[in-house]
Amino acid sequence: MMRGSSFGYLIKEGAKNIYANRLMSFASIGTLVACMLLIGSALLFSINVNSFVGYIEEQNEVVALISDDATEQEVEDISNQLTLIDNILDFTYVSKEQAIEEQMALYGESAFLLEDFEGENNPENPLPNSFRLRIKDLSILSSTIMKLEAVEGIESVKAPTEVAEILSSIKRAVYSGGMFIVLILMAVSLVIIANTIKITVFNRRKEINIMKYVGATDGFIRLPFIVEGFLLGIISAVLAFGVLWVGYNYVLQVLAENPSAWINQIYQNTIPFQKVALQMAAWFGGGGIGIGVFGSMFFVNKYLKV
Repeated sequence: MMRGSSFGYLIKEGAKNIYANRLMSFASIGTLVACMLLIGSALLFSINVNSFVGYIEEQNEVVALISDDATEQEVEDISNQLTLIDNILDFTYVSKEQAIEEQMALYGESAFLLEDFEGENNPENPLPNSFRLRIKDLSILSSTIMKLEAVEGIESVKAPTEVAEILSSIKRAVYSGGMFIVLILMAVSLVIIANTIKITVFNRRKEINIMKYVGATDGFIRLPFIVEGFLLGIISAVLAFGVLWVGYNYVLQVLAENPSAWINQIYQNTIPFQKVALQMAAWFGGGGIGIGVFGSMFFVNKYLKV
């Protein structure tokens, strides 16, 4: 069991290594911070794209048309069957009369053109009774349409299949691109840690040989380097987290002050940093410490010949 004095020694040695190689340590921290900022930005971008895509998905309705002579009981039966389809977020029944009223509202001053179609059970009303549905996941829209068409009483289904394909492609591209960037930046971070440990081992080779001669174990000699990697990782994670928080809130403020309706719509669907702060802190802390410790453990075994 490690005594308190030994633990204090390891922390002291790890910190001393960082100070002794401060230029390389500064470069390591700077590079790790830059990598974490890029990784964090990629993650936030991915989260917000998915949020905005989800908003667009909710705005794209699927319309299930039913026959004009459907009875109230038949409409209720269809409604009950729709509740059994998992991919349906919610739905609304729209009668022929409601549909024509909505169209007249859209026409504004020209609404008089549709007055002949008003009235309950008006045989001249060309609009059908329908259910308007919002879909949870557009990537499985095709299978959902098949389930809808199988419901007794639904004559046909109108769905934004092209929009669904585009949105699904965007989601896949953002996910794949984000993962690629994260993997590349992690590899760069490991190389930086490796170079730092290599230089530290080289500079302390005489001291290491003396420690070995007086009976120090390999593990005891390696631990200060692991602590060094831990400290480099945690310092980088804290700095990157703070810079990302400030930068992200600044970007949101700029979006909020933009008069464009389109930009304002994007702003309303962005995720506040506070909502993902704990998750991001865990990713940064775990990633920084993981990269630092793993880089130290792996490369100290490679370069430390004890």
